[in-house]
Amino acid sequence: MSAAPRQMHARLSRADCEDFLYDEAAMLDEWRLDDWIALFAKGATYEVPAAGAADDVSAANALFYIADDYHRLCQRVERLISNVRILGNVEGGTSIGCAFVTYRSKNDVTDIFFGHHRYVLQSADGDIRIASKRTLLDMSSLRPQGRVSIIL
Repeated sequence: MSAAPRQMHARLSRADCEDFLYDEAAMLDEWRLDDWIALFAKGATYEVPAAGAADDVSAANALFYIADDYHRLCQRVERLISNVRILGNVEGGTSIGCAFVTYRSKNDVTDIFFGHHRYVLQSADGDIRIASKRTLLDMSSLRPQGRVSIIL
């Protein structure tokens, strides 16, 4: 009995990753949420650990602001990015990182969220999809409200 064939993922260049992340940010800025959610591969995850959490913390044993599976992410949908670095090729795709700053204004109060994203992107049949996305806030805490009601 032979094992199921493994899906091969094409290598991504830094330019491919940059273009993809710029497109993702534009979709969020322009509130094109249906286009944004379509970027995620079936089975993708999206996580935002609590501020100050270690890079390798798990949602299974620590508090996360967001710890969504694909289904829950599809239901959440709402808002960004700058520098892009390829961190290497990993099982299931290309690992990349980038820093971000997101501004959220509501009721005459502007909140600033900043940190970095860690993605694993997959490329197959000419399309790029997010296999995983982890947003790490580089902040010691959130404002007194302590809530994140946007997509970072």
